[in-house]
Amino acid sequence: MKCAEECKENEALCLNKTCRYWMEYPEDLNCTLICAQKNGPLTLQEVSKRIGVSYVRVKQIQDKALEKINVRLRNIDEEIQFKNKK
Repeated sequence: MKCAEECKENEALCLNKTCRYWMEYPEDLNCTLICAQKNGPLTLQEVSKRIGVSYVRVKQIQDKALEKINVRLRNIDEEIQFKNKK
């Protein structure tokens, strides 16, 4: 995050390709954090353009992530219900 702050302050492209937030998209200074601050929520088409994969692949990734979140929420809910029965 320090990296993003420096890039934003200097209005310079991030060159740290090992950063987990780095993406090759100069319009957002190559940083996903700056992209989120600058643009807010993005459409799946905008995400696909920025990361260089198809819209369909971005949709597949989104669906899988939502599935994982739902499974974890169900597990937490079941755990809470189990504890309340005791």
